[in-house]
Amino acid sequence: MLQAALASGEAHRRCVFEAFARRLPEGRRYGVVSGTGRFLEALERFRFGDEELAFLEGAGVVDRPTLDWLAGYRFSGDVTGYAEGECYFPGSPVLVVESTFAEGVLLETLVLSILNHDTAIASAASRMTAAAGDRPCIEMGSRRTHEEAAVAAARAAYVAGFGTTSNLEAGRRFGVPTAGTAAHAFTLLYDSEKEAFTAQVDSLGRGTTLLVDTYDVRTAVDLALQVAGPELGAVRLDSGDLLIQAQEVRAQLDAAGNHHTRIIVTSDLDEFAIAALAAAPVSGYGVGTALVTGSGAPTASMVYKLVQREDASGAMAPVAKKSKDKTSVGGRKWAMRRRNGSGVAQAEVVGIGERPHDDGDDRPLMVKLVRGGEVVDHQDIHEARARHEASRAELPRAAAQLSRGEPVIPTIYEEH
Repeated sequence: MLQAALASGEAHRRCVFEAFARRLPEGRRYGVVSGTGRFLEALERFRFGDEELAFLEGAGVVDRPTLDWLAGYRFSGDVTGYAEGECYFPGSPVLVVESTFAEGVLLETLVLSILNHDTAIASAASRMTAAAGDRPCIEMGSRRTHEEAAVAAARAAYVAGFGTTSNLEAGRRFGVPTAGTAAHAFTLLYDSEKEAFTAQVDSLGRGTTLLVDTYDVRTAVDLALQVAGPELGAVRLDSGDLLIQAQEVRAQLDAAGNHHTRIIVTSDLDEFAIAALAAAPVSGYGVGTALVTGSGAPTASMVYKLVQREDASGAMAPVAKKSKDKTSVGGRKWAMRRRNGSGVAQAEVVGIGERPHDDGDDRPLMVKLVRGGEVVDHQDIHEARARHEASRAELPRAAAQLSRGEPVIPTIYEEH
């Protein structure tokens, strides 16, 4: 596309590209924007160096004029979008790129590969943390996905309310708080379960979390109490009927006077399993596979479409795809969250060409991210986490329902 547009002389027309989702994953009530900060970091580094250019030339991918143009590539346009952590709905203009065609078209895969993955993870994580309520969730999915996807997933989960991650690289790279527990291999290393618990407590202190289902849970809890006493921090359950086992372990701990020892549960949890454990005496949830695979929706199905271009007269004109089942809405978009007098969201209002009319209770959703090629808002993840909590809180109560349903608020277009 770039080579042909450069050769025809059309590559430098001013254009507007938008990233959006035509629909939410089936049955979901809302989605959560994530990955914006990672995209902005990647954009600052997005260059074609000697190795990349040599490959393109050797493989015959593009011609010499295109290689020369790529050698000097620097994005110089503007980017506007939803702040990271914000909830979104079908048609929400999550990211708007304003630039020449040549500069903007090269960003499609960069934008979509990051936003589709991270948004899918954050959207699943939000359902899980909503189901968990005040109980913390620990991200533990690194062993169930690609090594780099694991780091990104930990970041996205934190934005959507997870308290900690077991992925230390996410802690180093992004500042996500880290936590973890011992595996069954540690217990199996020792000649007895008591020796394993003693070694762990001696090294890590009585506040550590002991894994108690390697052999027999009741016996293991007794041994944990013998080794750590009333200062035992927590025990972890990773198999069996977690509801019944948690009740039995709680009774066992309380009978010994360990009222403050926490019970952490793991074992292929998702939002539905977490909701089913709401009445169980557990203190937190460790979530892995379901989280890093989007809990059944591994992509947010976002697309990146040209919605406006400079015409022959120099004016900006809307353009739109009209193919069956994949239509798009032409024109540059702006968005607001329409709320009632109590601050509860009523609709996603998307203005075409201009900002939608504010009836007094609306909240603008879009922020300037890049101006003239320079990143002006890097989207701090701790701010994104707080933003998500506030954004989810303003949605109607039906947003927290796990049963299948339509988006909790409609998307309304206002054309000017």
